[in-house]
Amino acid sequence: MSPTTTTILISSLATGTIITASSHHWLMAWVGLEMNTLAIIPMISKQHHPRATEAATKYFLTQAAASATILFSSTTNAWQTGTWDIMNMTNPTANMLLTMAIAMKLGLAPMHFWLPEVLQGSTIKTALIITTWQKLAPMALIFMTSNTLPTTALLTMAMISTLLGGWAGLNQTQTRKIMAYSSIAHLGWMAAITTIMPNILTLNLVLYLTMTTSMFYMLILLNSKNIKDMATSSTTSPTTTTLAMLTLLSLGGLPPLTGFMPKWLIIEELITQNFTTTATILALSALLSLFFYLRLSYSSTITLAPNTTTTKHKWRFKPTINTTLLTTTLPMSLLMLPITPMIC
Repeated sequence: MSPTTTTILISSLATGTIITASSHHWLMAWVGLEMNTLAIIPMISKQHHPRATEAATKYFLTQAAASATILFSSTTNAWQTGTWDIMNMTNPTANMLLTMAIAMKLGLAPMHFWLPEVLQGSTIKTALIITTWQKLAPMALIFMTSNTLPTTALLTMAMISTLLGGWAGLNQTQTRKIMAYSSIAHLGWMAAITTIMPNILTLNLVLYLTMTTSMFYMLILLNSKNIKDMATSSTTSPTTTTLAMLTLLSLGGLPPLTGFMPKWLIIEELITQNFTTTATILALSALLSLFFYLRLSYSSTITLAPNTTTTKHKWRFKPTINTTLLTTTLPMSLLMLPITPMIC
């Protein structure tokens, strides 16, 4: 893909997200979502491989259906209330349709089936964009409509997402699928707190984006597409592999790393609001996710130290990314837990 084409596509991604996040009219929000979808399709299918074409087709159909549902829900609300204002979603049917559509956009269970397959058919860099940047526009809509969204539906989807993200990730060996189920589980945590405390939702989203970006960048540096690659990468890049292990543990929410902070705050707020059952299920499902994070961490460090070599990179492999973003996001992924008392 030429630099000009890449620049146009990335600019379209950014523009679509900004349009959706800054709009007050549902039609403009829909336009921004469509720009996002149409810009990411060529990036998914640029490999000209049947698997990439399949992933692009699945992504397009899912996102188009979700966007159409959002437009239908906003039209239903406008028919009843006479306004297209995003902040004025008062019709219960429209709110439920909107919740289902945004869940499909994000990959929340039970509308999650497309996410692991699309990530597996994409390159690691494209998977990074899908799991990070592509979440911003739907999350902006969730934040703007959080006062009117149905709490019961969101809590139900949150419990299903965290449980399914943990269970389904246990049997995976491909790193992109593991990160897909990790994304599903983290989105479940965010959905649980959406209508109760939107500020914690924002904090959780920022930390999720930071940790996921760091992890994907290290997968790119290590050229690791499956657990076997992670196991052999420790001999060529022991420092990067160790940092990848710590980032995985932070994604799992293991204290004293950064990932523990949002889970702690969400469980505390759920218990305060008397959603004790939901908090218990979320806490137990976090153990499932932590298990496959620990397994991946163990496989990446099992061959450390005794077998290290002087080779900087794998055979015929040279990193092609700028590590500036990694050096920015990595400390935030590992060292932000001490500021939790300031946030509380």
